[in-house]
Amino acid sequence: MSEFLYSYLNEENIKRSKDGVEYHPLIPFLPQNGRVLFLGSFPPQRKRWSINFYYPNYVNDHWRIEGLVFFGDKNHFVDEEHKTFKLQKIIEFLNEKGIGFFDTSCAIRRLNDNASDKFLEVVESTDIRALIKKMTQLKTIVTTGEKATQTICEHLSINTIPKVGTFVNIPHLLNENQESICLYRLPSSSRAYPLSLEKKADAYRKMFDTFGLI
Repeated sequence: MSEFLYSYLNEENIKRSKDGVEYHPLIPFLPQNGRVLFLGSFPPQRKRWSINFYYPNYVNDHWRIEGLVFFGDKNHFVDEEHKTFKLQKIIEFLNEKGIGFFDTSCAIRRLNDNASDKFLEVVESTDIRALIKKMTQLKTIVTTGEKATQTICEHLSINTIPKVGTFVNIPHLLNENQESICLYRLPSSSRAYPLSLEKKADAYRKMFDTFGLI
C-alpha cells in the first residue's frame, strides 16, 4: 500500500494556519485497541519532516527506539537510503500493538525558528478527555518532554508531575473497564536529550512491558 494512503494530514488545519498561528497538521492516530497514547507538544516545522506522521524528523530517534524495543534493530523502521522512515510498516505495527499518537496542543505560535518546546506558545490546548473517550482500552498516557507533561498535568488537574522513568495514576480517569489510567513520563527521543539510544530504549521497554505490549 502506498504512503499516500497513510498520509494523516489535516488539510483544513494546514489551510487555516496563518498570521503566525499553526494549527495541528495531523489527524489524531487512535487505534481501536489502543492501550498506550503518546502525547507530545507539537510537530516540528514541515521543512523537518521526512514522513506525514508523528515523529517525522529523520534525526529524531523515536522510531529507532521502537525498532530496538520490539525487534532488536534500531533500523527496523528506517529507510537509510532515502533518509526517511517506513511509514506503512509503522502504521501496521501501531495498529497491531495498539499505540496511539497526538499532541497536547492543537494550535501554537513558534517564538523561535526551531522545534524547541520552550519556544512554543500554546494558543489552544488539546481536549485530552475527548481523545481518551475514543480509546476505551487505554491504560497509560505517555509524555516524553517537560512541556507536554506540564500541559497534561494542568489540563487534568494532576498535582504530582512524574519524573522521567516514572508514572502517576490518574484515578478520576477510567477506561471502559473502569480501570484507572496513568501518566507515564519517558526520556525524550530527541538527540538533544543527554542519554544514549540504548538507555532510552531500556526505559521505553520497561513502559511497554508494564502495560503488556511486550
